[in-house]
Amino acid sequence: MKITKLYYAISVILFSLFTLKLADGQTNPSGFIYGDLLPDAPELAERGMYNVGVKTLNFQNNNQPDVANFNKDEKPFYDRPLKVEVWYPAEIDSPTVTIYDDFIGLANDEKRPLSPFSFKGRATRDAPPKNDEGAFPLVIVSHGYVGSRYLMTYLTENLASKGYIVAAIHHTESTFEDPGKFSSTLYHRPIDDLFVLNEMEKLGKKGADGILAGIVDVENTALVGYSMGGYGALNAAGAGFSSGFGSFFKQMTGGSDLIMERSLSHPSYATSVDPRIKAVVAFAPWGMARGVWDSEGLANLRTPLFFVAGDQDDISGYEDGIKVIFEGALNANRYLLTYINARHNVAPNPPPAESFQKGKHLDEYLRYAESSWDQRRINNINQHFVTAFLGIHLKGKDYTSFLDLPEDSLEETWKGFKPRTSIGLELKHLEP
Repeated sequence: MKITKLYYAISVILFSLFTLKLADGQTNPSGFIYGDLLPDAPELAERGMYNVGVKTLNFQNNNQPDVANFNKDEKPFYDRPLKVEVWYPAEIDSPTVTIYDDFIGLANDEKRPLSPFSFKGRATRDAPPKNDEGAFPLVIVSHGYVGSRYLMTYLTENLASKGYIVAAIHHTESTFEDPGKFSSTLYHRPIDDLFVLNEMEKLGKKGADGILAGIVDVENTALVGYSMGGYGALNAAGAGFSSGFGSFFKQMTGGSDLIMERSLSHPSYATSVDPRIKAVVAFAPWGMARGVWDSEGLANLRTPLFFVAGDQDDISGYEDGIKVIFEGALNANRYLLTYINARHNVAPNPPPAESFQKGKHLDEYLRYAESSWDQRRINNINQHFVTAFLGIHLKGKDYTSFLDLPEDSLEETWKGFKPRTSIGLELKHLEP
């Protein structure tokens, strides 16, 4: 009897230790690296054949309107710096782990003081590129307001491993450490996207200086944007702003009409829509509920679109926001993937371990987390569908069957999903 009780006690202790270790692996970056696969990850979430390199680039867009400091008496200009993180297929024998340095909190916010943190990624810093297979399609990634170029490393590394050059912009005046006026974000987002596209073309030409020479195929480019990044990506791809939004911006800035350069009615806007952009992935794009677009602006979108949203999004809006954009893009082939009972955070990495610390503001955790979903699960599903969508439009892969699905994930198990795992999702598809 004593032996039985002792055996039972030991079993309970061992099980408790196992459970604690498992929980630690789920929340501690030392045990789990963003983008790793859960057992129920869908088929195309798995990393590709290439090891991944990563490099930080510094660009400068000269003589840009300084919208944040505009007033009725002064219309200043400045040289706008942009830091860009680039992931790429690398010529290395085995993968390594790198460290990314980022922030939680906000600069100049006493309630949420800026605090640095680090996390691991599966890439090799400044590794030699894979340059014996020609050029790889370009993917430009744009974070939300505020955000970071490291906000979606689960996706940026994953795409690079599948043969893409991935350039994530660190938008000046729109980051944790540099949270400028919202007017700056509204004006500069689409312009930053297009500027980085042109800079990547220069760096990717054969004979150019640097590790990207000859390996960037800008003629097959995708924009991937989250929240304000989705706002900018849609405008860069053809969704010209409404005149009503121009009035809103003018009032916000004390008289600036600059945003009207990106409106559908402006003579220069049509020529700014770049034909090199072959696809757009918009995670929870902001703007429709605030009158950023009208029906004419949305109808001007012709680039293939893949929207990702939570049906309880309380930032961008779902029924009056993202869903309206999806339905209004009448002339584009488009999809809408919906996470049932999710709010706005359908794009970022899982919350960092630092956001779990006692005394941290709840919003440090909720900046990343979805209360009804495991963020790692969302990440794996995003990897799967973005791989399918970009594979079709940038690489000509036969992935259509991964998107040709019943609208309701409960109707039957979606292709690529393990049995009993396609749950809590909807995928709508509309053609021109």
